[in-house]
Amino acid sequence: MPNVTVSVDDTLKEQMDDHPEINWSEVARQAIREKIHDLEVMEQLVEGSELTQEDVDELAAQIDRAATEEAMADLDDQADA
Repeated sequence: MPNVTVSVDDTLKEQMDDHPEINWSEVARQAIREKIHDLEVMEQLVEGSELTQEDVDELAAQIDRAATEEAMADLDDQADA
């Protein structure tokens, strides 16, 4: 299986270290899967569409925000478990 390295700032690393019960690799894998799924859905929606690049960029930003909120909620759920 290929490896991906992620850089985080010191503060985030300290926060992650405060939660050793969390499998951070799995959190990253899940976030990547969700992002790819969102991109595929977006590509299907805009295929043949007359959306401008600006419209597509705004949709992507909205999806990013939603995915981030969902990932943070998942982290909270894992920390509560």
